[in-house]
Amino acid sequence: MTAHPYLRTHDLALAGNISVQQVRNYEANGLIPQAQRSPSGYRLYTQQHLAALQTVRSMVHGYGWQRTPAIMQALHRGDLPAALATIDERHAELANKRFQLEQTLAALRTLASQSTPVHNSSHPQHFRVGEAAKQVGVRVSSLHFWEQQGLLHPVRDQNSRYRLYDEQQMHRLRVVVLLRDAGYTFNVIQPVLDELAAGRPEQAIVAVEKKREELTKTSWACINALASFQHYVSDFGPQHGNHFARQ
Repeated sequence: MTAHPYLRTHDLALAGNISVQQVRNYEANGLIPQAQRSPSGYRLYTQQHLAALQTVRSMVHGYGWQRTPAIMQALHRGDLPAALATIDERHAELANKRFQLEQTLAALRTLASQSTPVHNSSHPQHFRVGEAAKQVGVRVSSLHFWEQQGLLHPVRDQNSRYRLYDEQQMHRLRVVVLLRDAGYTFNVIQPVLDELAAGRPEQAIVAVEKKREELTKTSWACINALASFQHYVSDFGPQHGNHFARQ
């Protein structure tokens, strides 16, 4: 840092703990405002550039490298509504993920509390689609539709080409029927089946709970990032002389 009203590229890099080239990249990509130039052509950075750099580094933790540039670029061209719209999209995405995780957890707990019968036999059984549908009490058309949705993966008999459901697929089928009867949608059932493929429902519950914890950390990172974003807008926003307009 220096007492001079302007910061050199090197000063800004040191303050932001990034390289000189990264500072230039941030400016070129609109993450920080464009700098004025001295008569000799040197970039003249200000406290706003330092604040922008600090805001970017905070925003990335919650909004990622895909959305953060869009947010800061909109802000620096004076379009605060567009920046907020991108922020809102991220929050909506997180809310949807949280809803899906909670639904998945509830579905897994339903499975863990109920016994889903699985036939154990030294002679593996294979059911044709009609027999499989009768076993679980649904229509054949339901099995065809669930297969189209990617929930079931019956094998084909090499000679007749009939669909055959082995014990693994029958287990998946029983899970699908159970969760459909409980009112769960396909976008919940699919991840439940994926988790179950790796082990018991209890193990899957632990895995989903871990994902929920990670989501909570991301949400908290967004809150911290918004605090930095709010300070930046308050200090350098359009209400303070349109500081976000490009030079």
